[in-house]
Amino acid sequence: MSIALIGQRLRALREEKSLSQDDLARVFGFKDRQTVSAIENGERRLSADELLLAVQKLGASLEYFTDPFRLVGEGHFNWRQTNVPAAVLGAYERVAGQLIAVFRTLGSDLGEQPPLLRRSLTLTKNSRFEDASAAGERFAAEYNLGNKPSEKLAEVMENELQILVLFVTPNNAGVSGAACRLLDLDVVLINRDETPGRRHFDLAHELFHILTWEVMPPVHVEEATEIGGNRVEQLANAFASALLMPRRVVETFADWTALRGKALASPLNSAADQLQVTSSALLWRLVSLRLIDKVEARALSPDALRHNGRKGQKAPKAPPLFSKRFVEIVARAIDEGRVSTRKVAGLLGLTVDDLAVLFEAHGVPAPYEL
Repeated sequence: MSIALIGQRLRALREEKSLSQDDLARVFGFKDRQTVSAIENGERRLSADELLLAVQKLGASLEYFTDPFRLVGEGHFNWRQTNVPAAVLGAYERVAGQLIAVFRTLGSDLGEQPPLLRRSLTLTKNSRFEDASAAGERFAAEYNLGNKPSEKLAEVMENELQILVLFVTPNNAGVSGAACRLLDLDVVLINRDETPGRRHFDLAHELFHILTWEVMPPVHVEEATEIGGNRVEQLANAFASALLMPRRVVETFADWTALRGKALASPLNSAADQLQVTSSALLWRLVSLRLIDKVEARALSPDALRHNGRKGQKAPKAPPLFSKRFVEIVARAIDEGRVSTRKVAGLLGLTVDDLAVLFEAHGVPAPYEL
């Protein structure tokens, strides 16, 4: 563990217990709080005796300070969810933090360097929704996402923007996804069991938060909707809609301005299926483009809209757990003896057999140990 990480964990524990730096100085027997400040800022090492004293006096385990496979006091999350109890979401945040820590720790052990630069959007809270939509359109064009942007988005985020994308199975179906900002890493987590349209919208929405985190820090928890929310969420939705459904693409599916009432449902559902978005998201994108009247959109029965799958059809196959980039790091770490297979399986909540299946699903050669 680095000096900086132990210092961050000490600060997090102190804040959790509502202690001041002066209070902590008295616990350690320091003359003043400056020593505590130096430890928390990574400028001074916590000695072995001081570490044991922290364990005894502050009621934390030794692993709290020394286990590299956890996030403590450093990851900032934005969760998209629907009616998930705070305790349940908090429990899964710890699981998600462990996954992120596995990637970061093993990557560091293998000599992987964090991104030198971060990309960002030139938008602020005062930007117009039209500006956010224009940014989404430009992103799709400049990163060559083609006529089905949803198919390439995750790959572009990982390979060109160096954002770790993890497809996960949360402990509650109401968890749609999350963005996480660390000092040296950006991560997006997506519920792999959602319908494709919901997954893709969540992915594009969380990309917006990653690209605007400094000027528009998102709230910790938000409702997973395609419309509404506070201004930042509305800007994120406008960006996501335009990225996944560029004007040049949606105009090719139908003469939308000529369609009315029930005649609108079939071409709308068909286009949504091809774009792998929800029909409701496409409907409101067409409204924003003034290709469909808002009154017509509201008159359309929700029962007529699909979410990428007709009733009675088998649910679309979920993408493999995590991502190829994540699995490649895990495989290399096992191959090079940085970590054991059983240790990794336990950290990922899998069996050893599950781990072998995971490598195969991503087309990653299984480590020799398997």
